[in-house]
Amino acid sequence: MTLQFSLGSIAPETVDTPCVVVGVYENGLLTSAAARVDSAAGGAIKRQMETGDITGKGGSTTLLFAPSGVQAKRVLVVGLGAQKTFDGARFQKVNLEAARALTRLPIDSAVSFLAEADVPGHDHAWRVRIAALAADYAAYRYTATFKPREKSSQPELHSITFAADEHAQPGLDQAIAIAEGVRFARELANLPPNICNPAYIAEQAVKFAEGHESVSCNVLDHEEMERLKFGSLLAVGRGSANKPKLIVLEYKGAAADEKPYALVGKGITFDTGGISLKPGPGMEEMKFDMGGAAGVLGAFVSAVKLGLKINLVCVVPAVENMPDGDSYRPSDVLTSLSGLTIEVLNTDAEGRLILCDALTYTAQTFQPKVLIDAATLTGACVIALGKYASGLMSKHDDLADELLRAGENALDRAWRLPLWDDYQVQLESGFADVANIGGKNAGAITAGCFLSRFTEGQRWAHLDIAGTAWDEGRKGLATGRPVSLLAQWLIDRAG
Repeated sequence: MTLQFSLGSIAPETVDTPCVVVGVYENGLLTSAAARVDSAAGGAIKRQMETGDITGKGGSTTLLFAPSGVQAKRVLVVGLGAQKTFDGARFQKVNLEAARALTRLPIDSAVSFLAEADVPGHDHAWRVRIAALAADYAAYRYTATFKPREKSSQPELHSITFAADEHAQPGLDQAIAIAEGVRFARELANLPPNICNPAYIAEQAVKFAEGHESVSCNVLDHEEMERLKFGSLLAVGRGSANKPKLIVLEYKGAAADEKPYALVGKGITFDTGGISLKPGPGMEEMKFDMGGAAGVLGAFVSAVKLGLKINLVCVVPAVENMPDGDSYRPSDVLTSLSGLTIEVLNTDAEGRLILCDALTYTAQTFQPKVLIDAATLTGACVIALGKYASGLMSKHDDLADELLRAGENALDRAWRLPLWDDYQVQLESGFADVANIGGKNAGAITAGCFLSRFTEGQRWAHLDIAGTAWDEGRKGLATGRPVSLLAQWLIDRAG
């Protein structure tokens, strides 16, 4: 569901709404809005805090129905936790839990006062942005037509007003654009691989470009890539009936002669592992192996919706990795678009093989200011960082710092891993210029080292989002990361 957001300078005790949302801390301290509601309701909130029914624990929610003296039909009291340790991550969490509680109520709208809570180092516009993004994330529902939702006879949440003045409008504008990009990425990644194949992603890119005058799209098919000698990328797709596509989106938001920023995303629409077949358990999650492609496309959507004064290129190599009589094999030697030869030691290390050609093409064709790739690249990154931080690798300290700061600001965090030349020895091959895997040790780093060989002379960074692109479990959904990180980085570049 797509939520509508607005701002309003309103009083919590007199606003006429199905539900008003206020916050309280663990120590019994009420925020300004909560105190006003409590006073109008004759101490209803404080009484429940005294009895322990309202704890103030971070993310807890308690519903007061039709409290006397308050115009709102309901008051949702949200715990903020301890005030002295309240920070951005907790602020995001309480807004997620508040939105989840709201979506369970038979209401069509609500007014939130949570953005009044002070978050050290962040202004009101930032708080409104994070609150709106958290609400939109919590309200998302998978909407594919082959799992139709029963029409509810009850009202469903479709709008939230945040208590704030016009100074918070830039934050809300950013939230609306970023939320659209996150939804775009999540919906694409959640689709099953029999629908979301390389041709489907290309269709969605073309459709988006046709709807925006500042955007153009060019799709290279396998015949064009054969002519251009995409030897590494095409090898990965040989075993599939769904032919590879290279999708190239361009956004012109600045002078025509200004070099663009470039985003490249791994688009393996399903990954069996190829001849190096994956184990059966968990293989169904490999529809998410195009999470990098979904992420960069979502960031591109956000940048266009924001009208950023930059030029931006988004390149997606979209390929399916399947076992077949024509599949590439372990011990094959491939000649990449760059001319470097690659010894294939494992066909399940395919993401780097499509990315290396896409990175080469992007660098040669567009000479970008900065080149960033995002990929669900290695299980090793999941082991190292879990599901909370994306892995970041770059030889450029200033670029790494920019991305880390953007991630902290957007609460879409990354953690830097080394990309030292010491690790390159693990990729040595007796039969080609480089092997496609470096052994069991430092697997996320050696994958980054592999890509670095194809980005010489570029200001380049790599994001391994294997742990952050989707939630675990049979009902786990795509998260839309790293859309927020990349969108914030692009906002920062636009100045």
